[in-house]
Amino acid sequence: MRWIVKPPDPAAARGLSSEAQVSPLIAHLLLQRGITSAEQAQLFLKPALSHLHSPYLMLGMSAAVERLRAAIAGKDTILIYGDYDVDGTLAIVILKKAIELCGGVADFHVPHRIKDGYGMKSDVIEQAAAADVRLIISVDTGIRAFAAAETAHRLGLDLIVTDHHLPEVTGIPQALAVLNPNQPGCGYPCKELCGAGVAFKLAQALLEGAGLERLLPSFIKMVAIATIADAVPLIGENRVLAKLGLAGLRKPVNAGLKALFEVASVGGNGSAPSASDVAFRIAPRLNAAGRMDVANDVIELFTTREMEQAQKISAKLNQLNAERQNEEARIVKELQERLDGDAAQREPYCLVLDGDGWHRGVIGIVATRMVERYGRPTLVLARDAETGEAYGSGRSIAGFHLLQALEEPDCRKLFTRFGGHAHAVGFSLPSACIPALRTCMEEYAHHHLTAADLQLSLDVDMEIKLEQITLELCRELQQLEPFGQGNREPVFSVGNAVLLQPPKILKEKHLKLRVSSGNGNQRGYDALGWRMAERMQTEALAPGERLNMVFTLEENYHPDFGGPQMILRDFVKAQTN
Repeated sequence: MRWIVKPPDPAAARGLSSEAQVSPLIAHLLLQRGITSAEQAQLFLKPALSHLHSPYLMLGMSAAVERLRAAIAGKDTILIYGDYDVDGTLAIVILKKAIELCGGVADFHVPHRIKDGYGMKSDVIEQAAAADVRLIISVDTGIRAFAAAETAHRLGLDLIVTDHHLPEVTGIPQALAVLNPNQPGCGYPCKELCGAGVAFKLAQALLEGAGLERLLPSFIKMVAIATIADAVPLIGENRVLAKLGLAGLRKPVNAGLKALFEVASVGGNGSAPSASDVAFRIAPRLNAAGRMDVANDVIELFTTREMEQAQKISAKLNQLNAERQNEEARIVKELQERLDGDAAQREPYCLVLDGDGWHRGVIGIVATRMVERYGRPTLVLARDAETGEAYGSGRSIAGFHLLQALEEPDCRKLFTRFGGHAHAVGFSLPSACIPALRTCMEEYAHHHLTAADLQLSLDVDMEIKLEQITLELCRELQQLEPFGQGNREPVFSVGNAVLLQPPKILKEKHLKLRVSSGNGNQRGYDALGWRMAERMQTEALAPGERLNMVFTLEENYHPDFGGPQMILRDFVKAQTN
């Protein structure tokens, strides 16, 4: 793996440090993120509610709010049509609560991943019409639901589409209003909102119009979870939502949040949960509902006021997440054995991997694992022998627009349905079409990627010495949180660290090293390598050996051995003369 160390600009760092009143190190890291002025630094480091954009900058907002207010005033039942992942379910929670606070009546529908598949279906629209529903609002779905929109129009139902996925090149569905910052003609400044973020903008307009803007911080907590879980860039308005929402989660009030934090071992030390806590502890448990069972549990979790019921649902989500982890590990192992055992299968510029008996709810995570390991855009497909259909999910690398690849004429004709964005897609197609899909994707990848694009690399912000790793440094770096897409954690490198003791293997898959700077200084520093235990099968490490290491930093809050700790991204033996 290549390490790419960004060259420092000491003069620019000193200037920004003085102008923005931040440390030279923070100034250096801000410059690395394209922040060059004190004004930009202020907006980045201290987001505020006042930094939120007006909802009415979004095309279609006025029409959507007007129709929604009329439905609320008439006490008409409003159906919210969502999706089964974290983004979709939390979007339902946000909009349903806002409507009810304004005096309206809202029901919801979440499709079953296996039985119903992704997207809006005409039969659900027909059932809603039979139940005398006159207004349907989609959240985190609908931008490509042309057939469902036509059904709603035919039956005389008003449809408001709120979505963040990229629309078809041919246009958008026929609806009373479409809220999507990525639709043609929409000048909304933040194009990267998640589905719950778009739903929140509608809720924001509704609440502000009802004089309930004081309640916005409570909604932002949910938006923050969805924003981080959906891995949208944490810049601009998304950063405001994530930063303020995480701060608000320091003391959760909602019974569902309290129960979920308890079962996920989040919080309890008086600090706000980090983006990592949400991404790796909270989101997987919420996603497990839609992946392994019924996503309705998430809505019930956050709408119940009974702590006992919230704890029961959280325990169920925890168990489903364990089942998800086991299924994911099984498929990942199968694929790694397949690819590592045959170099020819690792050579394609785009991996298209299919298999029987795979759970459709975890293939997206599996695709992520393949991208991390092999550095190639990857599609993972679960074949259904009974129906002859294959259900796929894809993840990409920087510089490769996955949805555009699927939209190529020779490729798109293969699909039963597809959608997504640059970095992630979902689709289905007849299993017999998989070879043709593999050929199309490989041809497209060869035209848009080079061999250098496929070489795994790590961007390193700066080189430091082990002695600089302190609790004070960890807390200084917290100014830059939350970290995620578009604002990755600062990555450091250190050279010639001395291994103090034999490596430890944790839970059969993680690696722990203890190192010092040498030169008579035996102060030890812990370095954890998540899922790096297999490195010990090929690399023998003995005390006294010197290592070059790349890592991020975090604070360990354990009462007995807390303090700063390195989270390894990579390491190599240092060359000796």
